[in-house]
Parts: sequence; C-alpha cells; structure tokens
Amino acid sequence: MSAEATNPGAHSRRRGRARIDLRRLGRAALLGPAARDRLPDAIGHVAEAHRAHYPEADLATLHKAYVLAESSHRGQFRKSGEPYITHPLAVTLILAELGAETTTLTASLLHDTVEDTDVTLEQVRTEFGAEVSYLVDGVTKLEKVDYGAAAEPETFRKMLVATGNDVRVMSIKLADRLHNMRTLGVMRPEKQARIARVTRDVLIPLAERLGVQALKTELEDLVFAILHPEEYERTRVLIAENSDACNALAAIADEFRAALREADINAEVLIRPRHFVSVHRVRLKRSELRSTDFGRLLILVAEDADCYAVLGELHTCFTPVISEFKDFIAAPKFNLYQSLHTAVAGPDGAVAEVLIRTHQMHKVAEAGVVALGNPYVPVEGAEPADGERADPTRPGWLSRLLEWQQSTPDPDTFWTSLRADLAQDKEITVFRADGRALGLPAGASCVDAAYAQYGEEAHSCIGARVNGRLATMSTVLGDGDTVHLLLAQDSSSGPSPEWLDHARTPAARIAITSWLDAHPEGVAAPSAAPRRPAPLTAGRPVSANAVVDLPEATVRLAGCCTPVPPDAVTGFAVRGGAVTVHRETCPAVARMTGVGRAPVPVRWGDAPECRVTLIAESFGRPRLLADLTEVIAGEGAAIVSATVEPPTQQRVRHTYTLQLPDAAGLPALMRAMRDVPGVYDVSRAQHPAATA
Repeated sequence: MSAEATNPGAHSRRRGRARIDLRRLGRAALLGPAARDRLPDAIGHVAEAHRAHYPEADLATLHKAYVLAESSHRGQFRKSGEPYITHPLAVTLILAELGAETTTLTASLLHDTVEDTDVTLEQVRTEFGAEVSYLVDGVTKLEKVDYGAAAEPETFRKMLVATGNDVRVMSIKLADRLHNMRTLGVMRPEKQARIARVTRDVLIPLAERLGVQALKTELEDLVFAILHPEEYERTRVLIAENSDACNALAAIADEFRAALREADINAEVLIRPRHFVSVHRVRLKRSELRSTDFGRLLILVAEDADCYAVLGELHTCFTPVISEFKDFIAAPKFNLYQSLHTAVAGPDGAVAEVLIRTHQMHKVAEAGVVALGNPYVPVEGAEPADGERADPTRPGWLSRLLEWQQSTPDPDTFWTSLRADLAQDKEITVFRADGRALGLPAGASCVDAAYAQYGEEAHSCIGARVNGRLATMSTVLGDGDTVHLLLAQDSSSGPSPEWLDHARTPAARIAITSWLDAHPEGVAAPSAAPRRPAPLTAGRPVSANAVVDLPEATVRLAGCCTPVPPDAVTGFAVRGGAVTVHRETCPAVARMTGVGRAPVPVRWGDAPECRVTLIAESFGRPRLLADLTEVIAGEGAAIVSATVEPPTQQRVRHTYTLQLPDAAGLPALMRAMRDVPGVYDVSRAQHPAATA
C-alpha cells in the first residue's frame, strides 16, 4: 500500500535481489507500449478480465473510480519508479482475474486514496456508496503517528473486525499484499524480511482460511524466496533440471482420457505443475523425487456425481493408492474447498496424484470467497436466519477470532495471539449436546470446547462426556465428536491452572489467564476433595436383616458387595460360627465356590431397614460433599461412615456406608445422588473382600 508511495526523485535505486515475478502483470501489461499518455487505457485490462466473469457488468462505475484514483495519485511514484496508479490497477486486475464483482473492484481501485491522498471517506461514500466506502475504510492503515509501534497490530485488528462484517475487505488486502510482494525487490533486505515474515504468519494463513489458493500459493513462493533463498534456489534448479518431468504425467493423462472416453464420461484432464513450496515439501517428505512428483493431474467434470464416476473408473482401470484417498466433497474443508483426492499407479508403476472436481468447485478452490461474488446480496425468496443475513462463507474461525480479540486490548498480546491462532491451519467440527456444531482448531481439547460454547461461564466447567463417555477436560477432541460439557451450579468455582496446558484456542487461554490473574489466591480447596478421609458416624444400630437356618449363627453382610433386599444372596460360614452374606453376583462367591466352600442358604427377614455401601464418582468442586450429604439426608438415609479419597485428575471418589429405613428406597437414593451436579456415577460397592 502506501509504503511504496514517494515523491518524484526521492525513490531509491533498486537494491538487493531482482524482482520476483512468477506469473504476469508487469508494467507493460498495465501501461501498454507508451507511458503516461497511454495510462487511461490500462483500465481496459481490468474491464476485459471482469467481463470474462461478468459479461453484463456495468463498467461505468469502474471507469469513474479509475479516474478518481488516477487523478488523486497523480505525481506519486512507487519506489521502483513507476507511477503509483500502477499499484491499485495491478491489485484490481488480480481480483478481476479471480472473479471479484464490481463493488470489490471499485473499492480496490480506490483502496489507497483515503490513506495517501486528499480524498476522504465521505467523498468516496457520496460518489460510490456505503459499501465501497466500508471496504476502502477496512483496508486503510492506521497512522503510525497516532499509534506508534502498535500501528501494525491495530491496523490488522481493525481490518479483521471489518472482515467480520464483509469478507471482501480481506480479499482486497490479500491482493494488495501479493502485488507488493511481487515488487518487493526495491526494498532493503531487512525490510523485505520483515514484510515477508508478517505475510507468512498472518496473510498466508488468512488466504488459506478464505480459500483463495491462487493468492496463497504465489505468496508462499514469494516468501520462500526471501526468507529461505538457498532452499528456494535449490528448488528452482531442481525444477529446471526436471523440466521434462511432466512428460510422464502427460502419458498418464492420455491414458486417463482414453479410459474416461471409453466409459462415456465427459471430463477435462489437465496437468497442474506444483509451485516451488509444494515441490520443496514433497522433496522433504520423500527425500528423492519421482518424475510424477513435479505436478498433479486435475480432472474437471460438470456434476458432483461425475466426480465419483471418474473416481470409480480410475480405481477400476488403474491401481489405486488407498492411503492417498480423501473425499472433500462429502466433507468440505472449513475454507469451502471441495475435491476428491486420490493417487493411482499406471502400468509402468508410475504413481500420479489426482484431483477430481467440478468446474464450479475448481473456481472456488482457486478463488475461495472471491468466487462467491457479493456474498451479502439477499437471495430472492430466501428468509434470513434468525433475523440476520446468512454468511455463505461460514468462517467459524473468524467468529472465534473476533470474540477473543475483544478480550485483548493490549496490542502485543493481540499480535502474539493472532499469529498463534492462525498457525493452527486445520479445523475440526464437534457437536454440542443440543446437536449444534462447534468449529475448533485441530488438537483442541474439552477446555477449548467449553470456552467456545459458554465463554466465561466455562470457568465453572467440571467435566465432560465425549461421545457418551466420561472424559477429562484435557481430552483432545476429534472431528465429529459429540461433547456434553458439565457445569457446576456454584459460580464461585474457577479454572485450574493446568487447563492452560490443554488450551489451544486464544479465547480459552485469554479467559483462563484473566481469571487466574484476578484470583491469585486461587479457589479455596473444594469441600468435595479433602486430603484425608472424613469418617462420619450416625450412631444407629447395625442390623443384618438376613436369616440363615443355622442355630445361634451370627449373620453379617459382606462389605465387598453390601447386599440389600431384594438382592439374590447366598452365605458362607466363617470362623467363630458366623455367616457372611454376599450377593450371588459378587466375585467373592465365585472364588469361594471354586475352592470348595459350601454355600449356606440365606433369606431376607421382615425388618425393612438395611445397610448399604455406595461409591460416588465425581469431579471436584466446592460444596460437593455438602450437596451430597444433603441429598442423602433428604432421602431419609443415615450416614454410618464416609470417606473421600484425594482427588486424581480432578476426579474425586466418595464411599458412603448408609443405613436406609427401607431397602425399597435405594434406587431413588442412587438416582438423587447422580443428579447432584458434578457427580457422574453412583454404584453399589463391588470390591474384593480381604476375607470371607
């Protein structure tokens, strides 16, 4: 943008590496054979590219915007010596070739006028409307004189907030950065490196997330050349030495065409050479490159069903490499990308990677959100969801980014968090208990899901169920998992410092850090997790309520399974003339029967009272022990004894021996205990007895 605007005669000589231009769009393409006198004709290149996508487009607005941009930038030059108007023209041509609609192209022609000239936003709004004015404002940098060192991060914050309302803002910024990167050779090497690093850390991930692969791949190559010149040169030489490598792919492509013609499938088979960074990555992955590794085969068809027809034909006629198959049509990537990926081996053993997609999928794969035109034009007859316009780009990552950035007023924290967030370039979808979806970065845990769903209310989260099974907060989630988060009723509880080790999203990290900073003393040790057993005694008499047909035999209930009416029970005689009563399903019964111990018949007596031992499994939280004892008392049971084991991995185990006035009330008591927040299981004691 304006970093390259300068006054006549003040531009520096070209220094350092020669300008890198991997595709096209040189000065001659914009200006024609003559210079200043032919400058107005440059808009013709934009008009031609625009009409290729929009044959009925009204070019009057573009011409009007060009006249204003050219007149306002007149007298300004880039550091390369070119008239400054070549920059907005180049940016606009990039977007026009990608298929941007007229409003975006108008704003791109004017994107530097408010920043670098006397044109005001009000003037743009008056002459071109509120939408164009919003887009221009979105990409206008904040003044360094006002913001100092915070100008760059705050400019990106402003731009991202604007993108949250209109993704076309970022489309213009990406095209602007691409042209600046193409012409970066006139900058000092240290400035080239600084701009390249920001492009690598912020702009390239944003291009990936918006699906604009055409811009992303070229930006990657330009950054690669600046930050890793030796590796870039090695890759360039490797590609040059294998210039005939595509011959192998061409032969396979001919075989594909013949097979598809025979199957009566109308398809276009193209060879797509890999860009520099892609070749570099494959070389690192394979060590030694095959001739077919320098490109991939792209097959374009008309309909979605044709994609699968092509896939079936290729897998029938050639040997498929099953590990390479991916279906991004049935499950599109989070950036709108759709395609079938596979790899097949030809008769000579050469393996070719294949992309199969429709023409529309290909357009979106290359241009991403730019290919959607104006995504905010209401569809005729469609009702807005929940009173809001639906955003077809579905940028869930952008919604999360906009939420957490509000919690980071500090520019340095925002800048660091932004880079960390964008470094997570893969996304998963998990489902809440109510069926709604949550988008999270790959590797996210239950901690991230909690803060994504509940915000600061997640401070009181005490656990989760993942796919119906109990899980700790540190559990890493997979794509398609269902997550049911459990919150404590006590709002005074807070997150554990350990959660920071498992948080992948800035929203979770920022919220946890803020809470911990505000509560340096932490949370008081929860009453549900004392460090020593806490025996409680109710003082009631012990009654077995079981009858055996042995004179003067003492009957006692086994502590390992705590039988109660109407359990099926059996007994075993022990030393001292006593009989120990077990549930028939108790493991101790099988052990004693196995060693030849004779069982003693047992029946329940008429007394309604019984004693039982229950195990409650829970997540630790304040007041849990008090809530459990209150529920037990409410069901009319008396606590004979209770122990609470030290917590492990935020889980607490409670053991209660209870005296019930009636055994029939046991199921209701267990249900009531399970309903206590934080308790995820209540069961009868079932542990090996030391002796029978």
